[in-house]
Amino acid sequence: MVPIDPIDPVNAVDPVEALAAFARHLGAERGQSVHTQRAYVGDLSNLMAFARDRGIADLSDVKLSDLRSWLAHQSEHGAARSTLARRAASARAFLRWATRTGVIAADPSLRLVAPQRVKTLPGVLKQVEINAVLDVAAVAADDQDAMHLRDRAVLELLYASGIRVGELVGLDLDDLDLGSNLVRVMGKGAKERTVPFGGPAATALQGWLQLGRGQVVTARSGPALFLGRRGGRVDPRQVRSAVHRLLHHVPDAPDVGPHGLRHSAATHLLEGGADLRAVQEMLGHASLATTQIYTHVSVERLKRSYQQAHPRA
Repeated sequence: MVPIDPIDPVNAVDPVEALAAFARHLGAERGQSVHTQRAYVGDLSNLMAFARDRGIADLSDVKLSDLRSWLAHQSEHGAARSTLARRAASARAFLRWATRTGVIAADPSLRLVAPQRVKTLPGVLKQVEINAVLDVAAVAADDQDAMHLRDRAVLELLYASGIRVGELVGLDLDDLDLGSNLVRVMGKGAKERTVPFGGPAATALQGWLQLGRGQVVTARSGPALFLGRRGGRVDPRQVRSAVHRLLHHVPDAPDVGPHGLRHSAATHLLEGGADLRAVQEMLGHASLATTQIYTHVSVERLKRSYQQAHPRA
């Protein structure tokens, strides 16, 4: 365990100093991504600014009433329920850590309750829409342009494996096993998993590696599996742009982006009879409850089909 930078609990506890130590804890001990650390720090910086405005300069002086006022203030200014829930969770994690490490004597957030998130069903593509966009990508790749070959491989792999866009852009060449149709993925919390993919994705990946990657590879490419036009590792923005651009060619298809391909993969797996825990493992969900939302998606689609088709609906 990496030691936490000491903060003297006897003297006044500077909230900014405590937050800096908590951020180091997130990275060093919990292995949280830079994106997750940034989200925590953003939420907690907002809390500390609110506390300063109320004349609170010592973290030990923060009370439950202050935390509730903080959330109420945000709600009054239009913050979404999901934002309030996330910020409350950030505050609880921070103050729980501060209590456990002796930064403060007692946790004021124990009875902090935020509005429940409104559960919305994730957007998914129908199987016919998925097939259509993958056909568009395949036709575009017939010209053997490096970016067209890459985009086809990216779409095929995203849908075939259900991996996150952040996981996809972090893939290296040796993460790919084309002999077994497997890809090694580093997921959230630095947790590694191995995910299978099918024949069409393997074909698209071979096309990218044999015909496309060599067109753009440079000394700066390193081991990155997917590259941009100038040879650097592809970034999430480029992937999102490619997905949106290709989906634009499919009439009436929702403009869902890369995460929509992940949602679609999970939904289609469950509709096809896949085991829920197998889908959880494939997606890299820490909790089965997260995966279960896709069963709700399938039920909602079944209900819509029933209402549209059954004469006694």
